[in-house]
Amino acid sequence: MLDKHGLLTQPISDVLRKLTTPMVFGMVAILLFNLVDTFFISLLGTDALAAVSFTFPVTFAVNCITMGIGVGLSASIGHLLGEGHSKHAAELTTHGIILAISLILIACVLGFFTIDPLFTLLGAEDKLLPLIDEYMSIWYLTIPLLVIPMSSNSAIRATGDTKTPAKIMMLAGLINGILDPLLIFGYDPFPELGIQGAAIASAISWLGALIASFYVLTHKVKLLALPNKNTLISDWKQILTIGSPAALSNALNPISGAILMMMLASQGTVAVASYGAAQRVESLMLLVIMALTSSLSPLVAQNLGAKQPERVKEAIFLAIKFSVAFQLFLYILIVPLSIPISHLFSQDDAVQHGLWMYLICVPFSYGFQGIVMVLVSSLNAMKKPLYSFSWSFMRLFVFTLPTAWIGSQIYGMEGLFIGIAMGNVMGGISAFWYARTRIRFEDAALEERGKAKS
Repeated sequence: MLDKHGLLTQPISDVLRKLTTPMVFGMVAILLFNLVDTFFISLLGTDALAAVSFTFPVTFAVNCITMGIGVGLSASIGHLLGEGHSKHAAELTTHGIILAISLILIACVLGFFTIDPLFTLLGAEDKLLPLIDEYMSIWYLTIPLLVIPMSSNSAIRATGDTKTPAKIMMLAGLINGILDPLLIFGYDPFPELGIQGAAIASAISWLGALIASFYVLTHKVKLLALPNKNTLISDWKQILTIGSPAALSNALNPISGAILMMMLASQGTVAVASYGAAQRVESLMLLVIMALTSSLSPLVAQNLGAKQPERVKEAIFLAIKFSVAFQLFLYILIVPLSIPISHLFSQDDAVQHGLWMYLICVPFSYGFQGIVMVLVSSLNAMKKPLYSFSWSFMRLFVFTLPTAWIGSQIYGMEGLFIGIAMGNVMGGISAFWYARTRIRFEDAALEERGKAKS
């Protein structure tokens, strides 16, 4: 496959900009997808909203499998394309999709037959179990429809095309937004299905994404081929070697979030409410950096596969510089807006003050958090998944959580927020030092050359 998107030849800054901009729109589409679902389900009442809220940890855990496979698939395909092995890349895409579907089917069969005991264990009240059953029984049956476009989009992004996956995500969001009110509340000729309608609307939107992604894989990027029994197992091993630590890294976020929430709960309801509101702002403020790190992966993987270590090094450090500068710029913007934003998210004076404190203390450190995110993405693309997992773990459990706890013990809620910021700063400085002194880009390229010859 030719260097159609310029990942191997064009200026790094131009490539990163072209890759990242569509990713931002794609992530906004996913964010709106979830917000639309939450909004319409909330109109059914508190019980329906609570029931769906209980499903989030389970749905996220299952999706971690697909996200991990996607990381392993993208890195592996990127290396093969950089080496010029487009035929093997197409076979590996097929093998990766088969692997993702197989693992998800196993998880869904287990989940389908344990809905009531599992959610009872999670603390759901008896009155919520019928609603959870309605939603999850459809979700478990249809989630394979989402697995295929998620895996396919990872493969498409590995080629350097981020526009097409973004369009596919926006298409899915549009279908879901149209069908949600029709199937939840029932407008002729559509039946009134309540919470089950939300699950069906999601499933139909996933089907639309599946059709679109399959069309792109077969006709546009030609990254599908018949399975090759001679390379199937070795390809699965390669994908899982990278994907398993990546899936575990994704799982660390809700675990650390639960621990942080326990710390906040000890500070009172105001601290919990303030943090909850702050997370909505944080997801928007980190959107560009999340898109950047996703875009960095195919750039690093292809150039490493093409034995161009200097371009890999330039891309990583340019991404780091942009992360720090861009997030500092956002922080300068957010400070004068912190009071209006805090009033927008709550009418309670105490919660407004807590949210204001968070916005003054924590966003200052997002650039440093971005350094760790860049390093984690780059290490996955360099096929160093255990190092990547280690940095994800350290960011949360070595830096952020301990400093947050120490801060809470000294100065309550405000100290906890300052501790989060200090943890991000410490993690970012450590990650930058590691990238500057410990990564041997030339050695990584030589390793790839040796693997290619063997």
